[in-house]
Amino acid sequence: MAQVRFVQHDGSEKCVEVQRDVSVMLAAVRSGIRGIDGECGGCLDCATCHVYVDEGQASSVPPPSEEELELLSAVSGERKPNSRLSCQLKVLAPLKELVVRVPARQS
Repeated sequence: MAQVRFVQHDGSEKCVEVQRDVSVMLAAVRSGIRGIDGECGGCLDCATCHVYVDEGQASSVPPPSEEELELLSAVSGERKPNSRLSCQLKVLAPLKELVVRVPARQS
């Protein structure tokens, strides 16, 4: 099992254990993480699960697909080079912990 550390805009943090095949968005929703709405349920349709992957770990996750990049252009929080949709992220070996920052707003 791996962990995802969610860092809120105010600096507060919560670590959640997650199975390797579970998306970061699903882990957040199941754990009641504030700021990750996941309105479409992970269907790559809404961009309400926008997060910032820790800059030191951005190269440790697969790059975004064209569909994800298109949706990232419509996020309401500030888009950054490390912006991702958490429905498209999974913690992959050899990472034991993935750190993501939650934007100040989703919608």
